[in-house]
Amino acid sequence: MAKTPSPCIDVCKFRRAGHCIGCSMTKAQKKAFKELSSPPARAAYVGLVRTQQVAMGGYDGWRAAYARKCAKKGVAVPPEKSGER
Repeated sequence: MAKTPSPCIDVCKFRRAGHCIGCSMTKAQKKAFKELSSPPARAAYVGLVRTQQVAMGGYDGWRAAYARKCAKKGVAVPPEKSGER
């Protein structure tokens, strides 16, 4: 089974107080995601990023770009939890 891909959508411009304008992660968060190996932990991390995007007013195109990335890898997009958009 393929792993849940990183929430990074390859924009990588850190212009919002050290957070990427594409995925809202910091460089440290991107590094931390790479170290996760269990599917539940990776899916939970994507949820964390979604919550962070809501708080920061994230990029509206992220969800579509991330869905395309998941489809390319043959993985379902982790489900959204209540309170996420």
